[in-house]
Amino acid sequence: MFKHVKESQVSLTELMLPSHSNFSGKIHGGHILNLMDQIAFACASKHSRNYCVTASVNKVDFLNPIEVGELVTLKASVNYTGKTSMVIGLRVESENIQTGKVKHCNSSYFTMVAKDENGKNVKVPGLILDTEQSVRRFARSIARQNQTRKRSSNFKASEFKVEEHIEFIKKQNAKVDL
Repeated sequence: MFKHVKESQVSLTELMLPSHSNFSGKIHGGHILNLMDQIAFACASKHSRNYCVTASVNKVDFLNPIEVGELVTLKASVNYTGKTSMVIGLRVESENIQTGKVKHCNSSYFTMVAKDENGKNVKVPGLILDTEQSVRRFARSIARQNQTRKRSSNFKASEFKVEEHIEFIKKQNAKVDL
């Protein structure tokens, strides 16, 4: 079975309140991460028609601060489908309701795994890629997975060679004292 990307796209808009702010008066990153996890769950569950769990989060960069009183909109879309997993692309924007100015605050990728009622991984529908953008996002997800695998193997403890990294590290803000 295959589904169109737009069949499971979801968005959420929420007013940012003082109770969501940190000590500097900006919206707490943890609150935004919580909203991101919720919308990733909603998108993945809508696509798979199953309960889904977060397997990993790839790259969370907070690009612009979010102010109390702004509207935050999160948009989620399935970018990639494997056998039992999905990569959900997220975009977070904030809008000043007085000026109408919109800021891109964050983009991130959540890998979600579909589960059956017994907690076992379950097969998910594939994606129908009907736009250049959907093909680009699918291909980008594959490339990101390959980079993660390569990074993990390059720094595997049993295969790590200190001498290959020592000179580079000495040029950083660190003191090597082996």
